[in-house]
Amino acid sequence: MKTLSFEDLALSEELQRAVRDLGFEEPTPIQSLSIPPIREGRDVIGQAHTGTGKTAAYGIPILEMVNPGKKAVQAVVLCPTRELAIQVSEELMRLAKYKHGVSILPVYGGQPIERQFFALKKGVQVIIATPGRMLDHLQRGSVSLSGIRMAVLDEADEMLDMGFRDDIEAILRKTPKERQTVLFSATMSREITDLAGRYLKDPQTVQVVHQQLTVPLIEQSYFEVRESEKLEVLTRVIDLYNPKLTLIFCNTKRRVDDVVGHLIARGYSAEGLHGDMNQAQRERVMGKFRHGNIEILVATDVAARGIDVDDIEAVVNYDVPQDPEYYVHRIGRTARAGRTGRSFTFVSGKEIWKLRDIQKYARIKIAPHPIPSDDELAEQRATLLLRKIKPILEEGKLEAQTKQVQQLMGEEYTSLEVAAALLKMQANSTPSPERQTDQSHLVGISGKRAPERQRKNSNPYRRKDRSRDYRSG
Repeated sequence: MKTLSFEDLALSEELQRAVRDLGFEEPTPIQSLSIPPIREGRDVIGQAHTGTGKTAAYGIPILEMVNPGKKAVQAVVLCPTRELAIQVSEELMRLAKYKHGVSILPVYGGQPIERQFFALKKGVQVIIATPGRMLDHLQRGSVSLSGIRMAVLDEADEMLDMGFRDDIEAILRKTPKERQTVLFSATMSREITDLAGRYLKDPQTVQVVHQQLTVPLIEQSYFEVRESEKLEVLTRVIDLYNPKLTLIFCNTKRRVDDVVGHLIARGYSAEGLHGDMNQAQRERVMGKFRHGNIEILVATDVAARGIDVDDIEAVVNYDVPQDPEYYVHRIGRTARAGRTGRSFTFVSGKEIWKLRDIQKYARIKIAPHPIPSDDELAEQRATLLLRKIKPILEEGKLEAQTKQVQQLMGEEYTSLEVAAALLKMQANSTPSPERQTDQSHLVGISGKRAPERQRKNSNPYRRKDRSRDYRSG
């Protein structure tokens, strides 16, 4: 399939601005396939799982079609659950940021119906509703669908499984026969095709071919973290596992720049890769990453196409990918040429549902992982310190230091106790012996430089007697 850009879709300037604000570089596969025929006015059947970007696949055409000057309902989207109805309405509101005069209302059970009466009286062009509550409003006469131009059945298979078929059909019978109808479903059962045959006119079917995960040498895990904790957890993961090369994925260009800036401020060797960079800039960054001159590359999915570096030992999904297929592509960047690799996914709040969709889609198990603790980091620092000490012992020339240790031994301490105390002090007080430089700066466990004040203050997990709150990192 030819890769499209949002410019190829000839969106209005208002939608283009909203998409740019959201930081998306190109449409997902289901968006590329669905938006053109929907905008042409055709009925469409889309086979796509949750998390593939299907909301924008029908949401963008709805917003392009709506007339802000007309206060009547012009589009209705039916969803199986209140959670999905809220999620869809929030995404459409973000896309409608510059479409002034467009009103979007989620309608679902569990919310006081009087509040919905008030909002409907003010005039709404787009309703996102669960079937039961939508039918309730139709029966009460608080809403009319006689003038709608588009009806969308989102996750139609789920609605049928939940027993909403009669409600759906009752709602569609209240709409004009000349309406446009769009149906999205993860599966195409006989019941779905029967429903489509009755209510869709000469529909165009669009389907994203699923790719199976074929990288069994990758150890996959995820962290449940608050959004504000992601950067701290990221640095802990890098420090604990000390990968040779790390590839970090973000969903937007803005996020890439933000993460790179924070990593550099903390002393890590990192650069970004995204669609705003020209070819020469991309090649320069990729050359540095491929040759190990930088150890961390932060990229968007689009910019990372074609990355084929054998020594990537860890892939971090700083953002849960927008499309489950992107997850497969992302983690496949590690464990190349028979090597093993690790992938870590940061999950915040409701994103846990996206992660479940990914596991179902790719037929894999992604294990939960505890956030690396202070003790684990101290143990890793001690291990690396011992590794650093061995060549110094082999080199010898320790006469001056030996005298100082002997002085302590004269105070009734054994040489073993002195060595253990020094090891504990060094492991607990600094990120790593390898972080030290001639300028008394510190370099990360993996050799990434950072001022000591920044490294200590940036860690909200550290004990209060060793840090202050660091809010700028």
